[in-house]
Amino acid sequence: MVKVACCWDDGVVNDIRLIELLRKYEAKATFNLNPGLMEEERKPAYWADFVKTQGSGYNGYVSGKVGLKEMTQVYQGFQVASHGWKHLNATVVTPEEFLKDAVDARKYLEDAFQRSCQGFAWPYGAVRPETALLMKEAGFLYGRTTAYTEHVGKTDSPMRLDSSCHFMARDFYRKFEAAKAENGIFYFWGHTYEMMDCQGIWDQMEQKLAMFHNDPQVQWIDVIDIVR
Repeated sequence: MVKVACCWDDGVVNDIRLIELLRKYEAKATFNLNPGLMEEERKPAYWADFVKTQGSGYNGYVSGKVGLKEMTQVYQGFQVASHGWKHLNATVVTPEEFLKDAVDARKYLEDAFQRSCQGFAWPYGAVRPETALLMKEAGFLYGRTTAYTEHVGKTDSPMRLDSSCHFMARDFYRKFEAAKAENGIFYFWGHTYEMMDCQGIWDQMEQKLAMFHNDPQVQWIDVIDIVR
């Protein structure tokens, strides 16, 4: 048996397409949101003029954002977590400033979704020890990093929760099989804008979800279940 979890950052409009696939294959996911960077109405994704904008966005693909008005409907049935109000870097601002930013996002999400949102994902994967301590004291149960481990969840510091890999990692399947062999946890993450509107990448994502769905040894869990 292997437990599988995944999360996705930034509340981008491509989340909507991914959620269709997640529901199709009965998969769970956590979406890490920055309410302070989201506007009331949806902002669609688009391809920028790569030369004139000096490659803005992700390889010229500007992700767009889910609108605050539609947020609860879009993410209905899935976990949401704080990714900070405005995606601050913990190594740049003071611990107190960072904590306020993280808690403001959590409070907004809890009010909107009417449920507890004790998860967190560190913007840029940047962690500061004193900030992590304040976050834990404020009631956050975990903080996902951008570091990787072969043994998810086996840590004394859930505020530094490492995942197995990125969803586009070359060793994605090897790490899944390794976690499966030790009856462990396979946890992957990413941004849905990284799939852009490239059908081939979306097809690969669907193949992965179908693989999990068809494997009787896979049990989907939410990220927060890793530390609970």
